[in-house]
Amino acid sequence: MKLKKHGLRTSLDLSVTIPSLIFILGVCLFSAILPQATEAALTSIKVFVFINLNWVYVWAITIFVLFLGFLTFSKYGNIKLGPNDSKPAHSFFSWVAMLFAAGMGIGLMYFSVAEPMTHYTTEAFSETNYQLRAKNAQLYTFFHYGIHAWAIYGLVGLCLAYFAFRYKLPLSLRSCLYPLLKDKMTGRWGTTIDVFALCSTFFGITTTLGFGVVQINSGLQKLGILPETSFTYQALLVSVLVSLSIISAISGVDKGIKLLSNINILAAIVLMLFVLSFGPTNYLIGAFTDGVGNYINNFFALTFDTHIYDEQALPWFYNWTILYWAWWISWAPFVGLFIAKISRGRTIREFIAAVLIIPTFFIFIWMTVFGNSAIWTDAHVADGALGKLVSDPDSMMFEFLNYLPSSQIASALAILIVIIFFVTSADSGILVMNTIATRNAKYSPKWQTIFWGVLLALLALMLLNAGGLQSLQIMTLITALPFAVIMVLFTVSLMKALVIDQNYYDSKFSVTTIPWSGESWKERLKKMVNFKSQSAIKEFIDNHVEPAFKELKAEFESNGIVASINKFENPLQIEISIAHEAVDDFVYGVKCHRKLVAEYFMQESNLPDVAHTKTYYPKTYFGDGRDGYDVKYFTKNELISDVLKHYDRFLEIVSQEDNELFISNSEED
Repeated sequence: MKLKKHGLRTSLDLSVTIPSLIFILGVCLFSAILPQATEAALTSIKVFVFINLNWVYVWAITIFVLFLGFLTFSKYGNIKLGPNDSKPAHSFFSWVAMLFAAGMGIGLMYFSVAEPMTHYTTEAFSETNYQLRAKNAQLYTFFHYGIHAWAIYGLVGLCLAYFAFRYKLPLSLRSCLYPLLKDKMTGRWGTTIDVFALCSTFFGITTTLGFGVVQINSGLQKLGILPETSFTYQALLVSVLVSLSIISAISGVDKGIKLLSNINILAAIVLMLFVLSFGPTNYLIGAFTDGVGNYINNFFALTFDTHIYDEQALPWFYNWTILYWAWWISWAPFVGLFIAKISRGRTIREFIAAVLIIPTFFIFIWMTVFGNSAIWTDAHVADGALGKLVSDPDSMMFEFLNYLPSSQIASALAILIVIIFFVTSADSGILVMNTIATRNAKYSPKWQTIFWGVLLALLALMLLNAGGLQSLQIMTLITALPFAVIMVLFTVSLMKALVIDQNYYDSKFSVTTIPWSGESWKERLKKMVNFKSQSAIKEFIDNHVEPAFKELKAEFESNGIVASINKFENPLQIEISIAHEAVDDFVYGVKCHRKLVAEYFMQESNLPDVAHTKTYYPKTYFGDGRDGYDVKYFTKNELISDVLKHYDRFLEIVSQEDNELFISNSEED
C-alpha cells in the first residue's frame, strides 16, 4: 500500500513503514525515558539467550560457512547474479571498497586496538606467558572479524542478489524465502520479515553511529580541536555528519557512496602503512604470517568451540564470540542488502570468494598492524600503560598513536577515516532503509532519504543524551536470534532455487528436432572459407532470417498464437517473440557479433583468405539470457526448425510446476 495525498508523493509501503516506525519509536522512547530499567530488563533476556541458546548461533554460523564453501566449489558457482549476459555495474576495486566500508566501517577503527588489547589482558585464559597471550589475542580477533563474520553478510547478500536479479523479485528479504513461501511472500509473513529487517537495520546503525560519534569526539579532544567530550559537541558532530550522509545518499551509489568508499579504503591503507613503517615492522610481518597459519590450523576447532569444558572462559565466550555472532547477524539485513544492490552481474563463485576472502585478508593485515603493534608497545615501550585503558576503547586508538612519530598527523588521519566510515555507514544505511520501506521502488522522492537521515540523527542524539544506546544495542543483539533461524531457512530456499536453476539451463531439446542435413553442404563449405563483413551479415538477416521469421509468424497466427517481429539497425539484430502475461515472453533473436582473427591465421597459406583482423557472424540470443551460437550456415528452413526446437523446449519448461519461479513474469514496477 503506497500513498499520494495532498500533493505529497511517496513510494513508502505503509504496511512495512508504519509498524516499523511504531516499534522503533517505542523501543527508543523506553530506552531514553527509563534507560536503567530498560537496560536491566533487556540484559536479563540477553544473558538468558547467550547462556542457554548460544549453540543456535554456533551451529547457524557453521552452516553458513560450510554452505558458502560448498557453493564456491560446486557447479552452481558459475551461475550469475542476474541474466547470463549481465555485466557488473562497478569496477572490482570500487565494489570491494563499498562492501568493505558497509560491512565493518567504524568498528574496524573502534576495535582495531581495543579488542586485541582486551583479549591480551583478559583473565579468561590461564596463559601468563606474554607470547601466548599475544598469540591468542590475535587468533580470537581474526576469528571474530574473519570468514565467519563475512559468511553471515555473504549469505544474506547472495540470497538477495540472486532472487532479485536472477528471478526478478523485489530486492527484499521476503524474496529470499520465495521458493518456500511462494505467494505467501506478499502476505503477512513477507511483511513481518521486512518489518524485522527495517527495525534491525535502524537499531544497528543508530548504536554504531552513536559509538562512532563518541570516538570522533574523543579524537578531536585529544588533538585539541574540541575542548571536551560532551553531548553538545556530539550533537554538533551528528548534525554535520548525518547531513553529509544524506547528501551522499541522495547522490546515489554510483556517485557519493562509491567515491567516499574509494577515498576511505585508500586513506586506511595509508594509515596502516604508516603504523607498519614506524612500528615494529619485522615483528608485525612475522606476526601476520604466524597468525594466518594459526588461524588456518585452528579454523574448525574455533568454529565448533563452545568452551563448555573451560568454565573460566565461558563469560568471555558469551561477551565476545556470541556477542559478535549476534551483532553481525543483526547487521546482516543492512549489509547484505547493500552488498546485493552493488553486486548484479557477478557470478556466485566470484561473489563468495570476494566477500569472504578479500575483506578477511585485509582485516587480518589491519588487525595485525594495529593490534599487535599495540601489544608490542604495551610490553616493550609503554610498560603496561595501554593495557590499563581497555575500559576506555574510545580513546585507545589515539593513545596508541601517541607512541609513534608524527602522532598528531596520524591521529588526524585516523579521525578522518572514522568520519568517512561514519558517513559511508550512514549513507548506505539510509539507502537500505528506504529500499526496505519502499519494497525496492525504482523511484523515491528525495524527502524520504532526508526523513530517514533526520530520524536516525534525532534518535541517536536522544539516546546519547539519555544514556540509552546500550539498551538499543542489547535489543539489537536479542533480535539476532530469530533472524539466525530465518537465515538457516535462506540456505534451504537458495539451494532449492539453484537446483531448479541448473535444471532449467540444462534442459535438453526434444529428440524430434531436426539436425543439420547434408543437402546444402557445398553452400556451407563456401561459407566456411569466406569470412564475413558486417554488410554480409545484414544480407544474411535480410535474405534468410527475416523470411524465416515472417513465415513462422504467419504459421503461429494460423494456429491462434500471436507473434511479433522486431528488427533493429543499431545494433544489427532481428527477433521473433511471443508475449505472455503469466510467464516470461518467448524470444528468439539473431544479432550481428564481431570477433578478432589471429595474426598467424591471416598469414597461413593453406587456410581461408582473410583480409581483415575483424570478422562478423550472426549469433542467436534468447529471452531467458542463455548463451547463443553461430547460425551463419543455417538455411531458411533450418532456421525455422531451430526456432521451433527452442519453442518446444520453452513449452516443456513452462509446463513444469518446479520452474514456476524461474519463468513467472514477476518483475514489479
